[in-house]
Formats: sequence, structure tokens, C-alpha cells
Amino acid sequence: MNIRGRNKVTPEFNMSSMTDIVFLLLIFFMIASTLVSAEAIDLLLPSSTSKTTQTKNLSVSVNKDLQYFVDMKQVPKSQLETEVLSKLGNSDSRTITIRSDESVDLKHVVYIMDIANRNKIKSTLAVKSN
Repeated sequence: MNIRGRNKVTPEFNMSSMTDIVFLLLIFFMIASTLVSAEAIDLLLPSSTSKTTQTKNLSVSVNKDLQYFVDMKQVPKSQLETEVLSKLGNSDSRTITIRSDESVDLKHVVYIMDIANRNKIKSTLAVKSN
């Protein structure tokens, strides 16, 4: 006589509901991360159609009130060069990204570029892409 039951439980785990939950969490965090605004300098960058590559470098900014910033830290104009040199140190690829409001006169941007040229630092100008 065969006493075994016909209903055997298979030890398989269904992953479809787990992947649905993980996918929904991923979408939620992607949308939520775009809404988070970090403390930033209010700049309206000039427009350009050219593309540049993103590299790790130092950001030097000038806002419409002619305040200078090195990586989000406000620096007096007289101490700008020493602050840039201390932040960059003696690394091989010394590069700064110059960010200025579009209403700022060109002489303020040229001042930053002059600091970069004197110290043999590569400089790029950040623009808003169209």
C-alpha cells in the first residue's frame, strides 16, 4: 500500500515579487534624488552647443555679486590664488573649471584664467548646454 501523499511542496522560491519591489524602490530613489538640492551657488551659466568631458577638478566660481568661490567656499579675491594653489597641491593633472554668471564682466573670468596660466594649471569654462 502506498501511503505517500500526492501533494509535494517544491522548495523553489519565486523571485518575481521580490524583483518588482526592488525595481519600484530603485525608481523611487532615482526620482527622490533628483528632487534633493544641495547647497549651491546661484549661477546662470552662458549657453553653448559644444560638449565637454567631466573630470575631477577644482571649481572656481564668480557670481553676479562678484563673489569668488573655490569649491563652494567663498574666498576673497585677494586670496584666490593662494586658495587655488593650496587646494590643487602638486598633483599631476591640475585642472580648474571656471564657472561664472553670464552677467559677470569678462575681466573677472580673465583674472581667474590669468591665475591658472601663471601657475601652469589647465582651465576650462563651464557653460550651460542647449
